[in-house]
Amino acid sequence: MIIFGTKGYLYQLAILTLICGQCGNPSAHTLRKRVTKFTLFFVPLFPISTKYATQCTFCGAEQRVTKEQAEQLQAQAAAGQGGPAYGQPQQQPNPYQQ
Repeated sequence: MIIFGTKGYLYQLAILTLICGQCGNPSAHTLRKRVTKFTLFFVPLFPISTKYATQCTFCGAEQRVTKEQAEQLQAQAAAGQGGPAYGQPQQQPNPYQQ
């Protein structure tokens, strides 16, 4: 008897401040990577699929992104920029700052 199946793994790659496309609020978004692996006798052997997505922490909306977009967003998070999301500004300028 051979026991096989799949198992999913969820990795949080970064937390970014972006403007949500669903609710329009500037809020924290988590960049996540979901990997599904083939298992044999409960041992994960190789990945079957990999998907990337951002999730708004304000409204919970999730938007899939490509691997290239995920790498770019992760690089922006590592640089400490947060960066614009989908051509929208990250935050409004502070009128009180001199």
